[in-house]
Amino acid sequence: ASQSSTTTPYPVKIMVGGLSKQIYLPNMLTQQLGFFKEQNLDVTLVDEQSGVGSETMVLAGAVDAGSGSYNHTLEVQAQGKFMETVVQLQIAPGEAEMVDAKKADTIKTAADLKGKNLGVTELGSGTHTLTLALLGKAGVAGDQANFIGVGAGNTFIAAMQNGKIDAGMTTEPTISRLIKSGVGKPLVDLRTPESTRAALGGDYPFISIWMATDYVNAHKPIVQRMVNAYVKTLKWINTHTAAEIADKMPADYYAGDKQLYVDALAAQKGTFSPDGKMPSSGPAVVADIEAKYIKAMKDKTIDLAKTYTNDFVNAATT
Repeated sequence: ASQSSTTTPYPVKIMVGGLSKQIYLPNMLTQQLGFFKEQNLDVTLVDEQSGVGSETMVLAGAVDAGSGSYNHTLEVQAQGKFMETVVQLQIAPGEAEMVDAKKADTIKTAADLKGKNLGVTELGSGTHTLTLALLGKAGVAGDQANFIGVGAGNTFIAAMQNGKIDAGMTTEPTISRLIKSGVGKPLVDLRTPESTRAALGGDYPFISIWMATDYVNAHKPIVQRMVNAYVKTLKWINTHTAAEIADKMPADYYAGDKQLYVDALAAQKGTFSPDGKMPSSGPAVVADIEAKYIKAMKDKTIDLAKTYTNDFVNAATT
């Protein structure tokens, strides 16, 4: 190889399902800390604003990697397509089912969500799956509620204020904004590994970095460098305070209230994996929820070993 090919940073495009959501924080933080650059990668983070799922873009080769919930690797395999998680960013969802404060007296448990209008980021998203799991565990069939895609942040808050949704699944800092403004109250909290295990019956690995299996097999040294950067960030998160982490993020991510952003991050910091490894029991918990509560996944046999790999994380040099 010529000299230039070893020194020119390798371009990598990563599509993220909402850069300013705290659950996706490791993506921008890795960029801000300079860890991608350190691995000689020229990373472009693409903010997924449209309804086009990151997984579609990853499988089409329009982007090299996607950051989204782990369960998508199972769902695409059911369609005969192969995509695998190469580093697990979150070991719990960092989400909460929020209920309209005006209706909190009548909606007290997940069972009370029957027949209600429920907000999710978009139909088919990880928030939709999580809500179906909460309903299912409370004995409510998925078609006994009405799901509405309302995004996150201002659009989610407006939907609740306007009575468009009775409750909804969302992330930080939207959760804390709803609580602080008095618009919403938490019904089911999935912001810690402990509360998630209580609600879902085990570890629920959520946001990860996944790539098409064909891409991974053809670009192992590049994937390794990318994973090195993420693992270094996860270790950095684990050894720094929420305030120190927030200081590294773009100011517009605070949505006008930095202290609220810091407090929200402190409350869910435990959802971030300390090492990027897939929790051993996690894939089975996700597979069980998919099989039981996602119509398209019924009777589908998924080879879980092909949905993730710990190889790159285990070899990570940080």
